[in-house]
Amino acid sequence: METLKVKYINVNGTLLNLSTPCVMGILNITPDSFYAGSRMQTEMEIARRVEQISREGAGIIDIGAYSSRPDAEDVSAREEMERLRRGLAILRRIKPDAVVSVDTFRADVARMCVEEFGVAIINDIAAGEMDADMFRTVADLNVPYIMMHMQGTPQNMQKHPHYDNLLKEVFQYFARKVQQLRDLGVKDIILDPGFGFGKTVEHNYELLAHLEEFRIFELPLLAGVSRKSMIYRLLDITPQEALNGTTVLDTICLLKGADILRVHDVREAVETVRIVEAMKKESGKMEK
Repeated sequence: METLKVKYINVNGTLLNLSTPCVMGILNITPDSFYAGSRMQTEMEIARRVEQISREGAGIIDIGAYSSRPDAEDVSAREEMERLRRGLAILRRIKPDAVVSVDTFRADVARMCVEEFGVAIINDIAAGEMDADMFRTVADLNVPYIMMHMQGTPQNMQKHPHYDNLLKEVFQYFARKVQQLRDLGVKDIILDPGFGFGKTVEHNYELLAHLEEFRIFELPLLAGVSRKSMIYRLLDITPQEALNGTTVLDTICLLKGADILRVHDVREAVETVRIVEAMKKESGKMEK
């Protein structure tokens, strides 16, 4: 298996080692996330979730205040900021040293989170498509940037997803975006193929089948499949019943070279990483 050449990302002046895959725990402070079990609203719920993510071994806490599920209602920048200020204040009180990423496509929201709360990473579902200032803002803030591929917007992405050549189009999309970011001086870029975002179930499994090919970019790769429709629609179950399927897909993603797993269920993902890494270690011994 081809190994990643870029093994570290710079988070708040400290190098985060990705030679062992990292688990990113989801902290949803939205009232309408697709997975009801992840919605955290009260101060007690948010505090409890922060403690749980940390206790179960996540390396990154990903906080989001804008639901990006299909057909989600739009939320104003002001409302998103208010939710994030409240959530980040609680998070920082409980875990002041946690590595935090913010799930937002808005440049001004990203800047506020970095400057006011020391958020280390920007996680943008739109790769700058929904805010023309995002790339320049990331360059100015000098923080790692996760950019995801999405066709359309959260409001329309699942209406009629269509590609003439899925892999070619996603690869060309990333090639163009990476060059734009490099030209602006952005150093740490992480790619997210965007499972479930403007893609049918078949599209998602086509991406999964070719996930290792994203190694051509020589950049860290994030996989976010947790409890998504590619699991529950295929198996005719609900998101609440999709943990087993999530673990199966996380395992496949790790075997195909994922460096970060973005998940609702941290403990299970951390265990998955440990098992796959143990197997890879023994495999490496045999090759020698």
